[in-house]
Amino acid sequence: MIDILVAPIIIFLIIVAPIWLILHYRSKRQVSQGLTEEEYAQLNELITRADKMAQRIDTLEAILDTEAPQWRTRDD
Repeated sequence: MIDILVAPIIIFLIIVAPIWLILHYRSKRQVSQGLTEEEYAQLNELITRADKMAQRIDTLEAILDTEAPQWRTRDD
């Protein structure tokens, strides 16, 4: 029974474990470095879009409140 497990364990320790550790610590280093300039620009653009969308939603809700006051309680 032990002989059956020895080969997979050796293969894991020689091949899989080192690759796994290298990839793990590389991803940790990338996360600790923070955002790149491109990611920071993308984030700012998304924030701007979200703000514009929130303003549009507020405007649409104000229009609906004046034209159809019961729109919030209506079940469709």
